[in-house]
Amino acid sequence: MGNSVYKINKGINKPIEFRGLKAQYIWYLGIGLVVLLIVFAVLYIVGINTYLCLFVTLIFGAGLFMQVTRLSNKYGEHGMMKKIAAQGVPHIIKVSARKIFYLNPKGNK
Repeated sequence: MGNSVYKINKGINKPIEFRGLKAQYIWYLGIGLVVLLIVFAVLYIVGINTYLCLFVTLIFGAGLFMQVTRLSNKYGEHGMMKKIAAQGVPHIIKVSARKIFYLNPKGNK
C-alpha cells in the first residue's frame, strides 16, 4: 500500500487550492461535511435504519461535493463574493440637485 500525498498549493499571492477547490470553497466543503455528520448522528439516534441513514448521507454528500465543485469552477477565488457585492449596488442613484458635483459648492474661493 502506497502513501497518498496531497499537494496543497500555497505560494506567494496564490490562492490555496486543494484538489481543484479554491480558497473559501474548501471551508464550505468542510462545514458541509460536519453538517452531514451531525445529520447522520441525529438520524441514527432517532432510530432510523442504519442503511437508510447511510444512504441519505451519501446522497446529500454527493450533492454537496458536486455543488461546491461547480461553484469553485464557475466563480473562482473571488467571483462569488464579487457577484454578491454587485447585487447590493443600487441600479439607479437619484439626485435632485447638481450642487454635490461642484468642487466648491458655495462659490467662495
